[in-house]
Amino acid sequence: MPPLVSVICLCFNHERFVREALRSVFQQTYPNIQIIIVDDASTDQSMDVIRNVVGSNADVQIVSLDRNIGNCAAFNRGLALARGKYIIDFATDDVMHFDRIAHQVAFFESHDDSWGVNFTDATYIDPDGKFIRDHFDYLLEKKLLMAVPEGDVYTTVLSTYFIPSPTMMIRKSVLDELNGYDESLAYEDFDFWVRASRNYKFSFLNERSTLIRRKHGSMSDGWYMPGDRQLHSTYLICKKAVALNRTQQDRDALLKRLRYELRQSVFSENHTEAGHFFALIKEMGAASTTDRLLHFINGLHLPLSRLRSLYQKIRY
Repeated sequence: MPPLVSVICLCFNHERFVREALRSVFQQTYPNIQIIIVDDASTDQSMDVIRNVVGSNADVQIVSLDRNIGNCAAFNRGLALARGKYIIDFATDDVMHFDRIAHQVAFFESHDDSWGVNFTDATYIDPDGKFIRDHFDYLLEKKLLMAVPEGDVYTTVLSTYFIPSPTMMIRKSVLDELNGYDESLAYEDFDFWVRASRNYKFSFLNERSTLIRRKHGSMSDGWYMPGDRQLHSTYLICKKAVALNRTQQDRDALLKRLRYELRQSVFSENHTEAGHFFALIKEMGAASTTDRLLHFINGLHLPLSRLRSLYQKIRY
């Protein structure tokens, strides 16, 4: 048999989408898949739909949590049951193309264990399944990326967002070494990228393997809203990176990220987090005149969030 792949399907209030999502896993061409469904205490009818789709398939494991514990902890509950050589973290509002798993396994099986993560291109869709944009076409068109990084991507993931995380396949040995996701954080991907890329190479498979659903009220919808708790997690991850850095290039990449987050925090009126990012820049002995000016502006608590929203709309 080819190597086992464990797909950890995370559901929270995905009643409308979970049927299509799970069927896209069941219909994979790859023959050796362990399916683990973790419902994070959904308050809609998600569990009824899940049971209906799974039916009498005893091979599918369902974990129904009695209280909402968040993505990181819910994923770790599924990871504890996983037996696969490779792992996919799959949200049940997304959709896999039928040959995704076969293609990603084929890459891993032709490369050595130094390659820990494989990611692909993706297409974003709205709640009705209508096309929004393709991931890398957009980043390249907006000149947010000049080429898709591969191999040693540590400095790149520190400074730049580029990986569509729902497309990742991960060696289980990498997740075991990292003890899964950090459950103290509000979100998982940036922290995982930083910690995993420190010791493992990342590869890019140039195909659109996944439809990623964008909908109002999702975690990504809340980025940089006043009081955004994900920002504090970003700060904590940056603090971890200080200890992980080895070279001047690593340090420069982290400073690029910190300065970006400082600007975003000031202009989104996340004053406490802006103070944290400035303090970390200062702790690194790198506070510039611009950094100090932003820190001063932050102390004035000016109403800047509308100005930031206008800029984002024009730029992106």
